[in-house]
Amino acid sequence: MNRRHILSLAGASAAAAALNPFGVAEAQQTSYANPVVWQDFADVEVIRVGSDFYMTASTMHYSPGAPVLHSRDLVNWEFVGHSVPRLDFGSKYDLSGGRGYVRGIWASTIAHRPSENRFYWLGQIDFARSYMYTATNPAGPWTQHAQLSRAYYDAGMLVDSDGTMYVAYGNTQISVAQLSADGKTEVRNQQVFSTPSSIGTLEGSRFYKINGNYYIFLTRPANGQYILKSSSPWGPYELRQVLLNMPGPISGGGVPHQGGLVSTPGGAWYYMAFVDAYPGGRMPALAPINWTADGWPQVTTVNGAWGSTYPFPNLTPAPVPPLTGTDAFTASTLAAKWEWNHNPDNTKWSTGDGLRLQTATVTNDLYNARNTLTHRIQGPSSTATVELDFASMRDGDRAGLAMLRDASAWIGVKREAGVPRVVMTDGLTMDGSWNTTGTGTERASADLCSTRVWLRVTADIRPGSGRQALFSYSEDGAAFTPLGPAFTLNSNWTFFMGYRFAVFNYATQSLGGAVTVDRFTVAA
Repeated sequence: MNRRHILSLAGASAAAAALNPFGVAEAQQTSYANPVVWQDFADVEVIRVGSDFYMTASTMHYSPGAPVLHSRDLVNWEFVGHSVPRLDFGSKYDLSGGRGYVRGIWASTIAHRPSENRFYWLGQIDFARSYMYTATNPAGPWTQHAQLSRAYYDAGMLVDSDGTMYVAYGNTQISVAQLSADGKTEVRNQQVFSTPSSIGTLEGSRFYKINGNYYIFLTRPANGQYILKSSSPWGPYELRQVLLNMPGPISGGGVPHQGGLVSTPGGAWYYMAFVDAYPGGRMPALAPINWTADGWPQVTTVNGAWGSTYPFPNLTPAPVPPLTGTDAFTASTLAAKWEWNHNPDNTKWSTGDGLRLQTATVTNDLYNARNTLTHRIQGPSSTATVELDFASMRDGDRAGLAMLRDASAWIGVKREAGVPRVVMTDGLTMDGSWNTTGTGTERASADLCSTRVWLRVTADIRPGSGRQALFSYSEDGAAFTPLGPAFTLNSNWTFFMGYRFAVFNYATQSLGGAVTVDRFTVAA
């Protein structure tokens, strides 16, 4: 590695601070804390285009999928769009004739092709085939570019210096594919590495060309990271361990792993991994990288661990609006932070004057109900409050605010025989094949005096067992009354996605009812 790749740990300059519209205090930031985003963004990949950084992550069955986040400093991130506008992979992603839970978008890859000034996203779906989406603007619109017959498991895409597109992928047996010039077909495929049995499993490929060498960055789930190096994309590759059982920056959380490498315009390198931190999910954590003289990356540690804080990158801090706050749904489209549980029925919702949700499904099972809208939970704890106008509900309708995962609970309005009540319900469960095993048990209820209610849930998503969510309601938006017992969150990892706040409205008798969410607030 040459000198320009040696990590600089200097803070932002005073001159840059003077130019920062968010104020001198923010611009003079000299350190950052991990996780850099305490929300569920798994299998992340970060790329740089000029002075801009873009990050993608897994979203499984949520739609739109594959979020695109933007940053100018690797620390402050904001949503700008999604690479997969709709999960067009079969009716199960519409909650029609099946369900796509724990399928869909995961361990995918994003890349930029300078010769076209175009972005590409690639991911395999259902172990059947891979899909390519493309856009000239990372905020969109993104369109489907190609379907490739091979399922590129845990793909990492590389655009070489001559514009050739390669894909590294696989589990234990790692292969490289070369795509055609238009990125629509495969023209060559070759296995390049077989993981030694002493290591076990390697997957989660990220593919780079750095100083003339090719690197495939691989994870050993869920506690290690390795890297392959070669002078050719086709190998032979040498193997080096990057980390194993390294203590992480989140108390009670796992070992930082997977993710990928990225450089700054000045030649400093960083590793954005994720930390298993259930029940909240997997949280992105950032660490500086230095390079050995013979070209191998090393994590900069703090007392042998992934640091809970590090010096701020040698970039001008660029604060962005927080990932928390209030949405009054006054725009004609949803903000990019929102994702539906499976594809929505777009004839049954609208925004502009609040979020109007018409019932879209007749069911007694929230997991089967279409048009459930989700928001990531801010860690380590946060509170969601929904202002709900339920004047247009019909008998049998259920509308409210849920803690949504494979074990769920909710607070909401239940209308029966013309009488609406606010209720707290838990016992919504799935089995390991994601079939519903419990549709809920009403644990508490109260009468309502008007057609408007504020629903609230406070969630503790620090990693570990026994974390709880507390539900409450208000009829004036000021004084809140607890309702029902505390709900203990499921901290098992097998659902992969963490808990989300979710707003829903479904019918148990017949369609035709509606509610309006006037405001949705997440406060840390």
